[in-house]
Amino acid sequence: MAPNSSKFLERFGYDLLLGSIVAFYAFMVPYTKVEESFNVQAMHDILYHRQHIDNYDHLEFPGVVPRTFIGALFVSLLASPFVLVINLLHLPKIYGLLAVRIVLGCVVLSTLRFFRVQIRNKFGLQVEAFYIILTAIQFHMLFYATRPLPNILALCAVNMVYGYWLKGNSYAALSCLIFATIIFRCDMLLLLCPLGLEFLMIKSISFCGALKRCIGVALLCIGLTVFIDSILWKKLLWPEFHVFWFNSILNRSSEWGTHPVHWYFTSALPRSLLAGYPLFLLGVFLDKRVLPLILPVLCFILLYSKLPHKELRFIISSVPMFNLSAAITANRIYNNRKKTFWKLLYLIMLGLLLISLGCTIITFLASYENYPSGYALKELHRIGRLSNSDEQWVHIDSFSAMNGISRFCENDFPWRYSKEEDIPLKELRLRNFTYIVNEHPVIDGFDCLFSVSGFSRLRLHIGFPPILVVTEPKVYVHGNSENMDLLHKNWPGC
Repeated sequence: MAPNSSKFLERFGYDLLLGSIVAFYAFMVPYTKVEESFNVQAMHDILYHRQHIDNYDHLEFPGVVPRTFIGALFVSLLASPFVLVINLLHLPKIYGLLAVRIVLGCVVLSTLRFFRVQIRNKFGLQVEAFYIILTAIQFHMLFYATRPLPNILALCAVNMVYGYWLKGNSYAALSCLIFATIIFRCDMLLLLCPLGLEFLMIKSISFCGALKRCIGVALLCIGLTVFIDSILWKKLLWPEFHVFWFNSILNRSSEWGTHPVHWYFTSALPRSLLAGYPLFLLGVFLDKRVLPLILPVLCFILLYSKLPHKELRFIISSVPMFNLSAAITANRIYNNRKKTFWKLLYLIMLGLLLISLGCTIITFLASYENYPSGYALKELHRIGRLSNSDEQWVHIDSFSAMNGISRFCENDFPWRYSKEEDIPLKELRLRNFTYIVNEHPVIDGFDCLFSVSGFSRLRLHIGFPPILVVTEPKVYVHGNSENMDLLHKNWPGC
């Protein structure tokens, strides 16, 4: 048994390490935000409404731009056996959300494994080990791995691109990147162009062969997304073309905020890579194999920097390749650690790794407090069920819907839910709502029953820990002032 266990750990030990971290993040922070809302609601509707498309959430709340159902369909299909068991055991739907998130995390980690195996084959076991260490102590990659964002669905394909790239199969790499571009994230075009140009320059592909492959794969992908999404959106549609037109041609994404052109290099990458950031930059000078690998990815970020609206998740697909460069650097420093100058670099690297671990812990604690409305609705379900059998209507305002509540958080009868938008506060008392989950502490006709705090800021602290997470009330749960059964309950208060 011992040799078998040793072989199992040797083969899957790294996967178990990363998988346990991913699962920890998912179980500790089960709720989702507005960026994930389309795919979360789509997975819920596919699993619970199935063929009854008229009941799907996106027809009532379509969002700013349409998104594809392909990723949600794939993950829902894999998660459906687990959701079936959850339904048979009559467990709350929040367990269904955990199921789809864990399944998505497994898909992400399986593609990351494919890339990691190619790293081991090309650069050796030590580089692979440092790659895992760097990935494990970074927060964003593994925290986002279970979050059904279009960027994460695209990341799965991009991990395959990197793996085929190291394997020397350039045509397969291009095919995966075209799939990601046409179906999940049109901005992957900014990686496709520099990567394809590099392949042509090093003559790993021919122009005619690449053109034929790209056109063929593109037509297949367009046909797939148009066929599936036109059925589910009930109109002829290629979602990512709409996204491309909205973000790039109309430049409407800037309405959601802008950042300076250097923001990815001075804020997003340092936060996502942590110790890996200086190490990956140093790798360019220490190993001549690094520059051809990171140059297309750097071009991708430089091109993306031209768009005013920036978010860290937009460039999450660059992290695996930058981690490879950082792992090569860490391996070089480790191998030379007994030499005088390299010993200093080795001590600095160890310090950076410890600082990175501390930053990840702090970021996790902040993120834990960043989904207040999810916790508010959970507490309302626990305390607020009334003795009578009448329906209990809960109104959820836009802020609450964006900060933790999804269809997976809802319970069955007698609970009913409304996400109707733009209702004036004064008009809420005229509606037949039993409870209101809202960002406002005072609403006419309702009593504040309790509040839930959320992340506000970080504060330096003399002592341990040196940095504290500061919270403040973010979401308030109100009860109808005319409902005596409700008011007689033992509420925490505001």
